[in-house]
Amino acid sequence: MKTIYKKLLFLFLLLPFTVFAQNTLSGTVVDKATGQPIPGVNVNVQGALSGVSTDFDGKFKLPNVKQGDKVLFTFMGYIAQTVVYNGQTGFSVSLTEDTNQLKEVVVQVGYGTVKKKDATGSVSQISAKDFNKGQNVTAESLINGRISGVNVTGGGQPGAKADIRIRGGSSLNASNEPLIVIDGLPMSNAVPNGATSILSTIDPNDIESFTVLKDASAAAIYGSRAANGVIVITTKKGSKGGVKVNFSSQVGVNTIANTVDVLSADQFRAVVNEKGTAAQKALLGTANTDWQDEIFHTALTTNNNISASGALFGKLPVRLSVGNTNNPGILKNTSFERTTTSLSLNPVLFDNHLRIDISGNLSFGKNRFQNQAAVIGNAIGFDPTQPVYQAGSRYGGYFEWLEANGNLPLLPGRNPVAMLNQTNNRSTSTRKWGNVRLDYKLHFFEDLRAVVELGIDKFDSSGFIDISTESATGFQPEGFSTGNWVNKGGYTQYTDSRQNKNLNAYFNYTKDLGKFKVDVTTGYNYQMFQREGFTTNDVRIPGTEPDVQTDPDINLQSYFGRVNLGYDSRYLLTLNYRRDGTSRFSEKNRWGNFAGAAFAWNISNESFLKDNNTISNLKLRLGYGETGQQDINASYDYLRRVTLGTVNSQYIFGNTIYRVARTEGYNPDIKWEELAEANIGLDYGLFNNKITGSINYFNKKSNGLLAFIAYPDGANMRNQGFSNVGSVKTNGVEFSIESDVIKNDNLTWNLAFNTTYIKQEISDLGFAVPGFQGYTTGAITGGTGNQIQINSVGFAPNTFYVYEQLYDANKRPIQGAYADRNGDGQINTEDRYRFHKAAPDYTFGFVSTLNYKNFDFTMNWRASLGNYIFDNVSSDKGYLQAGLRRESDLANITIDYYNTGFDEETNSNGTQRNYSDYFVKDASFIKLDNLTVGYTLEKKLFKAATLRFSAGVQNVLTLTKYDGLDPEQFNGIDGNVYPRARTYLFGVNANF
Repeated sequence: MKTIYKKLLFLFLLLPFTVFAQNTLSGTVVDKATGQPIPGVNVNVQGALSGVSTDFDGKFKLPNVKQGDKVLFTFMGYIAQTVVYNGQTGFSVSLTEDTNQLKEVVVQVGYGTVKKKDATGSVSQISAKDFNKGQNVTAESLINGRISGVNVTGGGQPGAKADIRIRGGSSLNASNEPLIVIDGLPMSNAVPNGATSILSTIDPNDIESFTVLKDASAAAIYGSRAANGVIVITTKKGSKGGVKVNFSSQVGVNTIANTVDVLSADQFRAVVNEKGTAAQKALLGTANTDWQDEIFHTALTTNNNISASGALFGKLPVRLSVGNTNNPGILKNTSFERTTTSLSLNPVLFDNHLRIDISGNLSFGKNRFQNQAAVIGNAIGFDPTQPVYQAGSRYGGYFEWLEANGNLPLLPGRNPVAMLNQTNNRSTSTRKWGNVRLDYKLHFFEDLRAVVELGIDKFDSSGFIDISTESATGFQPEGFSTGNWVNKGGYTQYTDSRQNKNLNAYFNYTKDLGKFKVDVTTGYNYQMFQREGFTTNDVRIPGTEPDVQTDPDINLQSYFGRVNLGYDSRYLLTLNYRRDGTSRFSEKNRWGNFAGAAFAWNISNESFLKDNNTISNLKLRLGYGETGQQDINASYDYLRRVTLGTVNSQYIFGNTIYRVARTEGYNPDIKWEELAEANIGLDYGLFNNKITGSINYFNKKSNGLLAFIAYPDGANMRNQGFSNVGSVKTNGVEFSIESDVIKNDNLTWNLAFNTTYIKQEISDLGFAVPGFQGYTTGAITGGTGNQIQINSVGFAPNTFYVYEQLYDANKRPIQGAYADRNGDGQINTEDRYRFHKAAPDYTFGFVSTLNYKNFDFTMNWRASLGNYIFDNVSSDKGYLQAGLRRESDLANITIDYYNTGFDEETNSNGTQRNYSDYFVKDASFIKLDNLTVGYTLEKKLFKAATLRFSAGVQNVLTLTKYDGLDPEQFNGIDGNVYPRARTYLFGVNANF
């Protein structure tokens, strides 16, 4: 009996030590699908304040674990898993990817990341799997039509820059381009001569996602450069696990989709024989030349990329990519070629406390340009009865109009084929850019991170323009005293070098305090922009001198901070502040203060909606912010300067040439343009997020507009320059919806639709001078110095400024007959009125993606409603005198002449025919941008790789009432533009 009591007493005394004994739990965390280890997984006892993270090999050691403790394993993008500790000494935990959680990740939202469900501002993201299919030579086309409030207008020239507008832009003459941030490096929108755009140097295959910060509350953290929104581009990085290789190859056939309708040779002969003089009739030739057919051709384009990603030595995530794009244009002797190499390294050191992201990019570009406006314009207007070549011609064998004595006249158009073949305009460029990011979680205070980013972007180009000595465009005076003209051609070389240096340094503190979450960021940004250029000028013209151009350095420095507060994932508050300084303004105006605030309410997390089967997500967002604008092409406009005159302003005394010192105009009061924007939004998800989308209403106002305006006589040493005048109001509504209409093992069908309504109005221009109508803009061909648009108070920017055309009983315009709108009994400039605008009221995007077993089919539609266009082709070349202007040469005209019967450029009452509102036409359109069909061969057929074959058509069709070349023109003026090609594509993609 005593023995039993002794044993019980021993067990009783030992029990507390057994209960409170603490052990170390060790093990490995792997990906359930691949079996590969996952570094950086958070491991902690549920309810404890701290824990550990897995290393490179997915291993961990968690001390102080007691029997019965619940151990929680969490990692972004994976479903959390809980394991009860029962004395295990080592085991493997498998985590499963959480598809819904992955969709919530928003990358690099202003010096940090945030889950989509916790975002308070108007933020949209599109990732690689949702990018536009087809031929995407430049990165902008990946998102064209995909994001509400974001309008992308590309051109037809190979590698051409696309114009991006977020919510309509905000300025009149300062930049309306959004800030683009690539892997943490804010880019400059300026490119050197001989290059096309900053995004043309990036292989779209290397881009992982676009994140668009649309409203000021989201973008205010970027302050001075965020007035037009921010686009954050994240490139692909190395992945965990073994090495994966991807190869993609695409071949396209570029064809001409449309040409300008002009008179055929026979139609032109009929008009000349009916309306022309005897001398003009005698000029008619016997050829039947389609000059547009002569300058355009079908071209073969290729796009190849190979990349490898994985963990080097099993521990160092790395990705290497090499790509080449060769894109000859449909205009002969134009082309764009790009070769890129990108490398990213993403090591994690010191027990996951130091994360290093290194991205390096190298891009080589080759371009061949033409004076496309002149070439295409001459092809539209050259006499179709004349041949391309003429025997015995001293101008390289090409037909050219000549005077009776055999000399070249000044006024007629030149042979467009000769212009193409006798001009060699080439450039090469090299761009090196990259960013190093050090993210250190302090060992002694793990809630605090110190982040330093160092980035550089160096963009160099060189090129030449060589005009043949046989070219008709290269004839020049032999001497001012002789009056003789000789062919000297032309030769110019140039170099251009631009550099952008960036430093970001900031602290980030995050802490979960029960239901409260605090996230604080504060830091400093330094950025320097530099440029040097050189040109030989035309070495074949005597007296021209080389020109070295060194632009003044532009320096931006900023202090910024942000506070994110959250309670129970229901109530979220974000406060932003940034103080920006720019070297563009004087000391008294140098610094600007920009702030933003946003509140979000996750209504679906409330008890009354938490288990609702219909409304799975509902979040209300309210935001207000202020951003700035200083991006103008006047670097130091506030300084008083004296410069040396050019060759056009010098005195000659005897044999000595003296350059003149001249006083430049200046504006000491130039300062920040400021934008204030309010946003209210609603994010929604229905039926377990089978249907998702958002609605936003925004209202913004730009004040102190940086506008390039005319100065009153005597007010300055110059007659025009930049000043802060007026304001512009913009409001609009955005709507988007996406749904998996069908989703099962064999068939998925996803539909996505978005639309945007925008209204802009100039509310002030700063002047109250009687009779002041506004600032004209929008240069057009036909006449000298003609401008067809105006910026006026109470109207949208770039409103057309025209005469009201009168029509006869057959609805045919009467030449020179305009409405006397002011009733003074005469027709003059006082009768011009404001009529429609270039920007659309509504834009739409629609995407359908269908997958059936191994087949996939995608189509992308876009639409624009309420946009108008000025048909400058018809206004300049659609009247009789445009073809029969002189007795010594002829020119073709457009078929619009049959519609109007207009004959003269200037009407009998002195008004100009090309100011008629007849030429302002409805340019609303519906476009089928892309059709793509693909088939995937899985590894069960080819064990080494998964293969996907695809075929498609780009620029499939356009539905519009506009009868010109293309209704989609960024500035609303249809001149001699490079047409967009229709491309037939074939591709293969292999994953090893």
